[in-house]
Amino acid sequence: MTTADRSGAPRALLPRLRLWPAGGAGTAMLGIGLVMVAVLLVLALTVGLNPPREALTGNLRLRFRPPGTEGYLMGTDQLGRSVAGRVGAGMVWSLGIALVAATLALALGTVLGLIAAWVPGWPRRVIRTLIDTVIAFPSLVIAVTVIAIMGRGFWTLAITLGLATCPIAARVVYAEAMSLARRDYVVAAQLAGVGSTTILATHVLPALRPTLLTMFAFTFADMLVAESALSFLGLGVPLTAPSWGNMLSESREFLVEAPWLMLAPAGAIVFAVVALNLIGDGIAARARRRGRSAM
Repeated sequence: MTTADRSGAPRALLPRLRLWPAGGAGTAMLGIGLVMVAVLLVLALTVGLNPPREALTGNLRLRFRPPGTEGYLMGTDQLGRSVAGRVGAGMVWSLGIALVAATLALALGTVLGLIAAWVPGWPRRVIRTLIDTVIAFPSLVIAVTVIAIMGRGFWTLAITLGLATCPIAARVVYAEAMSLARRDYVVAAQLAGVGSTTILATHVLPALRPTLLTMFAFTFADMLVAESALSFLGLGVPLTAPSWGNMLSESREFLVEAPWLMLAPAGAIVFAVVALNLIGDGIAARARRRGRSAM
């Protein structure tokens, strides 16, 4: 019995009987999050870009049909529209705005953070002052003010959220880049006469990759919640658009009569936010496991 424990289980098989895969908790969280995002992506490409007719045109004879009704998996709303179809159609608005806003925030924040870290003197002081000034104001207050002036719309909301959030990304990138600038291999490259652009592209940015990916996942989730909140208040996308925030706003009057009108979009938001947070936590855990910085 040299290859088995007292219960008779072969020792070679014991390492497989763990809660997490061999890569650790980070790999498990990342894998689960990626699968959940893949599900959202498939639904967005199939249902979101080509919503069924029942999601956009109502039939008052079919209003308030409960979930499970034949042909209506999540029931119908107050106008007889398919709730499942509207949730799918809302992905294009809600996830699209969050994606554009997160991408803009991370791209602009990375550029500002790298400039502030790498260019001393007045550029650093100006950027740091600008970052501190914008962060001093709540981003949702800024977004509400801009949207009230500019009006609703996909690009207005996405750009406003992105610009209001980019200072947070810039501050994180600035702190990380300042730390990397003191690393031996970066100092050695500077002493060897390597240009700043080359150092940033070949040494600093690759080292920032885990932090940037983690920030993108978390920012994406934050932008999705922000878009839903603004749409819920009537300050987001046009009221006729089937976004998740608009669906939540419409469901307030029917919470007792038709609670599924609220549960469907709320469940979609929770599903997407959990998926993105799992991805962010998974990337951060894997980076820490490998000894890299990730927020």
